[in-house]
Amino acid sequence: MNPPFRAEHIGSLIRPPALLKARAEFAAGRIGAAELRQAEDAAIRGVVALQEAVGLNIVTDGEFRRSTYSESFTASGIKGVEIELTESKGWSASATHGHRMAQRIPKVVRRLEWAGPRNADDFRFLKSVTSRTGKVTLPGPAYIHYRAGRANISREAYPDLDAFWSDLVAAYRQEMHALRDAGCTYLQIDETSLVKLGDQRVRGLLKDRGDDWQDLLRTYCDAINAVVAAAPEGMHVGLHICRSQDRNWQAVAGYDAIADAIFGGLNIGFYFLEYDTERAGTFEALRAVPKDKIVVLGLVSSYGPTLETADALKRRIEEASRHMPLDRLALSPQCGFATSAEQDNAVGEAMQKAKLARIVDVAREVWGSA
Repeated sequence: MNPPFRAEHIGSLIRPPALLKARAEFAAGRIGAAELRQAEDAAIRGVVALQEAVGLNIVTDGEFRRSTYSESFTASGIKGVEIELTESKGWSASATHGHRMAQRIPKVVRRLEWAGPRNADDFRFLKSVTSRTGKVTLPGPAYIHYRAGRANISREAYPDLDAFWSDLVAAYRQEMHALRDAGCTYLQIDETSLVKLGDQRVRGLLKDRGDDWQDLLRTYCDAINAVVAAAPEGMHVGLHICRSQDRNWQAVAGYDAIADAIFGGLNIGFYFLEYDTERAGTFEALRAVPKDKIVVLGLVSSYGPTLETADALKRRIEEASRHMPLDRLALSPQCGFATSAEQDNAVGEAMQKAKLARIVDVAREVWGSA
């Protein structure tokens, strides 16, 4: 179970006030990049110590050097992509399908190229301050197409989309190999699009823009498989299927409609699935998980301010074990604690620590180790 471990977390953690202040000072031009880096280093040392103190065997840098989860690669690691921030463009508001407005539109304006290592040096620092297994997260390959749609992918650069996918996978290949050269053996792909394809409102909006959700499911699974196949030897790759923290962008759908495709059709050894609310549906979909795969149950809310009881978590784990064996399950929060640096989270740092500690304690009780 290493990786994944019995007690996991998804990646991002709440930025401490000192780091947020340094980021604001840097944005205002009052401090330089070197001073910001020093503030990040100090904050990362602190959050690594927190993860070690609660007993986690996997640690991240909390994504403290990122403004948002996609900044680590999609927004800055690939040449040819420009991010458009918008409240009034993107997918049109719809009276029939509900409000689903894209706030960050990745626009492909020219051929995609790897922009050089964006995470390797960051991982080297993480590795230097812990003896435990470090994990890096990258946004999934479907992010650009799902958010942009064909209309925002240059037809001059890509008359057909086969070359787009090929170039995108090549960029991932180079990034993953740079990470492996830095000593990274554990990668989590954060895919925010797949579960949304089971949402009826999303399907309607996709149809409005000319996309069939079933075609996209096949295309996105092919792209993920191509990325996994390109990973260097010795790198463990897991898939976090995220439904978003943004209330205007969340998926209200279980995994049932996509279960066969994601569990049987993806060459992924383990999955991080969100199961903290009724929006995620039942555990029935776990029956489709092959016998050689592992599911990390995201039962702890990373945005709910109440600490889950150990008994409640154990009951939920027992319920899931009726659909797949207990020895192929693990436990985590449903998502990261801070998808973006400034995102409000009522949980707070003290409750965040308590939730991570609860995950470790329950893992030890249920499986005998974290």
